[in-house]
Amino acid sequence: MNEMVTIPKDEYLRLKAIEEDMADLSSAAEVLARIKAGTEELIPSAVVDRLLAGDAPLTVWREHRGLSQAELARQSGVNRIQIIDIEAGRKTGSAATLKKLATALKIDMDDLFDARDQ
Repeated sequence: MNEMVTIPKDEYLRLKAIEEDMADLSSAAEVLARIKAGTEELIPSAVVDRLLAGDAPLTVWREHRGLSQAELARQSGVNRIQIIDIEAGRKTGSAATLKKLATALKIDMDDLFDARDQ
């Protein structure tokens, strides 16, 4: 037999809000643990600002990592001319090319797409 408890709606909503707050706190604690363990990267606000302003994501991440186009080409195995064309917006790059670049930059492929287009 099912046992039931009846409570006022306001009390239910209050308890539901507390449950959501606890889930948020748990998520925050997980992120803080990953930061402490060194498995979560903190992104400077200047990088985020540039991405949101529409700067070419490849350029922003490359510069954030302190790489020249030539060094990124060397580390990724992607031709420097392709990197120049992607940064200038003349080409988008194949999935394989973007994967190589993302791997060299230690980011997800999604990070190479303009945030305004998503």
